[in-house]
Amino acid sequence: MGEAAPGGLVDAEVDAGVDAGCDAATDLATDGTVGVSRTVDLGGPVHLVDHGGRADGPTVVLVHGLGGSHLNWDLFAPLLTPHARVLAVDLPGFGRSEPARRRATVHSNVTVLQRLLREVAGEPVVLLGNSMGGMISVLTAAATPDLVRGLVLVDAAVPGPRPTRDPLVALTFTAYALPGVGERFLRLRRRAGSRASVVTMLRLCGVDPAGVPAPLIERSAALVEQRQDVEGMDEAFLTAARSVLRVLADPRDYRRAMAAIRVPVLMVQGDRDRLVAVGNARDVARRHPAWRYVELAGVGHVPQLQVPGRLAAEVLGWLDDLPAVPLPG
Repeated sequence: MGEAAPGGLVDAEVDAGVDAGCDAATDLATDGTVGVSRTVDLGGPVHLVDHGGRADGPTVVLVHGLGGSHLNWDLFAPLLTPHARVLAVDLPGFGRSEPARRRATVHSNVTVLQRLLREVAGEPVVLLGNSMGGMISVLTAAATPDLVRGLVLVDAAVPGPRPTRDPLVALTFTAYALPGVGERFLRLRRRAGSRASVVTMLRLCGVDPAGVPAPLIERSAALVEQRQDVEGMDEAFLTAARSVLRVLADPRDYRRAMAAIRVPVLMVQGDRDRLVAVGNARDVARRHPAWRYVELAGVGHVPQLQVPGRLAAEVLGWLDDLPAVPLPG
């Protein structure tokens, strides 16, 4: 479901040399790829990175998970750009999109994403969401089918026959859910230090930190330090976590949204995911036989960080089969 506390590698981002107050700037990824960092007004500031890409290809919008940001896609987005235009968004309350008195609930972020698709993307897009971002993408595709031409769910937060059995994950989300306890939990976790927090949460997500480029970890740790004093970030994280838990506790509306989707869907799930049980993903795939379901052996909650090449191969193969958008008129 989620990945880490606000600011971590799998839960936050960092822009190399980008001032948070700038309207646009250069964003340098770990492999030297340059994208354009922008902040747009969608009822408040929303930060995104335009990775560029193939002008005549589909537009792919990347939506991070709980506490995440566009950095989650740093290793993955460049693999798509020869084939598609790629945008990575920071939802309000995460990354460089400050809360600005907005609530960070799932449904509030659906509204923000809808505005982004209308006002920034400018055409029907492929939504690609991880964890909470998958949940938000499902609800967006169901509510505004004219804005979405395809949907990719990467270890999406989905309901299933049983909750996670991982004791650490269960304890962590129990803490998030309890008023007062969640706030204290985040404060205590900071005492371990920013780099230790990043490494700990990578491991919780099933990622070996040794396999992640060191500059990416260091930049992420630096952002943990930078963002922990931003007003409202902890509140946004806990609001989002509690909202995800509420949706999953009574998933009837969520299941109706899944059933309403009429565009092609690719569902990718790591079989070693500690946060979203693989049995949940299999149950959803069984209920939706028209969806393409791919299970990645030995992979955890964030394939885009752990096995970006394998994930890109699955996504690009699926994109090749995506129906073309009819030309206007």
